[in-house]
Amino acid sequence: MAARLTATALAPIRTASHSLCVGRQLRNPLSRDQQIRGIAHSYLLKVSEGEKRWKERAKQIQDGELRHVWDILDERGYIKDVAGDPDRIKEIMRVKRIGAYVGIDPTADSMHVGHMLALMPLFWLWFHGHPAVTLIGGATARIGDPSGRLTSRQQLSNADISKNITKLHYQLTKLWHNVIQMRIKYGYSDDWAAKRHLLNNNMWLGGLTTYDFIKRLARHTRIGPMLSRDTVKRKMSEGDGMSLGEFMYPLMQGWDFWHMYSKINIQMQIGGSDQYGNIVAGIDALKTIRETEEAPYARMETGWQHEPVGFTVPLLTDSAGNKLGKSEGNAIWLDEFKTSAFDLYGYFMCRPDEEVEKLLKLFTFLPMDKIESVMEQHKADPTKRIAQHNLAFEFVSLIHGSQKALVEAQQHQYRFGGQLPHITKEPEPSSGLISANTRPRSDIRLPRSVMQLSPARLLFAAGLAPTAVEGQRLVKQQGAYVAAQPGQKRGLVPGNLNWTPMKMWYPEETAKFLLDDRMLILRKGKHNVRIIELMDDDEWKASGQTYPGEPYTGQVRRMKQEIIAQAAERGETMTMTQVNKMLKKKGREARLKVANNPEIEMPSKLEMRERAKQTRMHKDEEKAEKRAGKPKDGEDFGW
Repeated sequence: MAARLTATALAPIRTASHSLCVGRQLRNPLSRDQQIRGIAHSYLLKVSEGEKRWKERAKQIQDGELRHVWDILDERGYIKDVAGDPDRIKEIMRVKRIGAYVGIDPTADSMHVGHMLALMPLFWLWFHGHPAVTLIGGATARIGDPSGRLTSRQQLSNADISKNITKLHYQLTKLWHNVIQMRIKYGYSDDWAAKRHLLNNNMWLGGLTTYDFIKRLARHTRIGPMLSRDTVKRKMSEGDGMSLGEFMYPLMQGWDFWHMYSKINIQMQIGGSDQYGNIVAGIDALKTIRETEEAPYARMETGWQHEPVGFTVPLLTDSAGNKLGKSEGNAIWLDEFKTSAFDLYGYFMCRPDEEVEKLLKLFTFLPMDKIESVMEQHKADPTKRIAQHNLAFEFVSLIHGSQKALVEAQQHQYRFGGQLPHITKEPEPSSGLISANTRPRSDIRLPRSVMQLSPARLLFAAGLAPTAVEGQRLVKQQGAYVAAQPGQKRGLVPGNLNWTPMKMWYPEETAKFLLDDRMLILRKGKHNVRIIELMDDDEWKASGQTYPGEPYTGQVRRMKQEIIAQAAERGETMTMTQVNKMLKKKGREARLKVANNPEIEMPSKLEMRERAKQTRMHKDEEKAEKRAGKPKDGEDFGW
């Protein structure tokens, strides 16, 4: 009895609230770790509306009321080699949204015109409601794609890869800004379900272990089919051989495809004409990983609607039939500091008449009836070069924004003649397009001694702050960033692009963020980036350049230069002693102007000394008079 009483006494008291919790647990048998996170009703409503819109669109395509986007791509000449059955691909794209992606390895610090040939069909798919991904190969660039090459790519340093990734990231960001404006200009609707992403494959390949890679993919891949590829045969027989990393490059690209397929439903890959082998290998790798999944809950559907597909675009060549690209040395860059907007406009103005119609279809979003109308006007009077102006204006608008394209079009018309295209629905100057298209040059060179500056003065020297005081305010308010692993005082992991706010640390702390001990990447705001490459101080001094806030390069230096220049005009040669003597005299006589109001002048040092001297003399006289007991004028001491 006593034992039973003890047990009863130790038993927990079940209150009403406890019973309520038990009831909830019975209604929801999942444990706390297994419970599914709640999803907002508004999100589910958006998903439902997106599915409804797509079903209506599929019905319109089936009834012939709406054109299929695949037919549009085929009509404009984007489709060359197809990995899959074209009819089945059309049906898949009709019944569901399939995401597509284009990958770009950062082997250079800018894209060129050839890259746009693969990106244009991606933008067309996005206009018609399909999700789109532009992928930067931060990890695969460290291996090097051997496709179409007889020699291995030059190994890039960590600093160069980080620089290229940064510049490509902001170049693609700017491009997407302009694509959005083009969508508005040509009246395509904004579909919430058509997501767009800018990704870096180092996000997942950087953490991929060798064990997982071999277990999930490599052990199921046969060597024979890989050795039979033309790229492998030619490089091993005619080139410098093939490394194991280059041999496995298609498998790494296939892992990219699989990751985006499983996470964000990317089902189509688009590539250049030399990427067909990699696309086929990537599709095979994706199927291998999908079909060998061991966990039952993680297995994905394998029906015909879920088949991965891809296609390549035709090769872009110059007038002599040579491929346009970095390797051939004839690339037309999209970075305006490597190929100016004027030269880019001029490149398309020089296209021959027999090519311009094809290029209008490939590099513009002009409707086909508009292209036909432009070509009719062009054929009526080829000297006006109406077709070339339309082509150049549309392409420069896509790359650098319509405001800059209009300026370049007017300059070309003034210099070389021709008739400008009719411009409609231009974006307002206050739109976000301008901020992306008017970014200053990002890559600069500074002497190594800037690493001894405080963070505020470093921002001033890099041109990210108008003054050192403003730089200090930016740092205090966490408005300036350094490329580094978030929350850590160390530089970037090679292949990544992350930012961490700058702090008021000591100058020597900045060296921890250097890449390869020679490069520092800073950012202010959303688009203002500086990629600082350090150079030797003696080399900087010999170049004759200066940076904002550089010691011994201020007013004194400018006054010395003026004295020497004035003496040279008089035909005189002055020694440094004479220059310094004249400088002291001018310094005493110079009247300083207020920076924000040049009409207000401060007194010179000589005038200030005279005033101080007169003030002292006046005070001495007052003291002497006071000691003598003589009252001031109008003053009576009353005694």
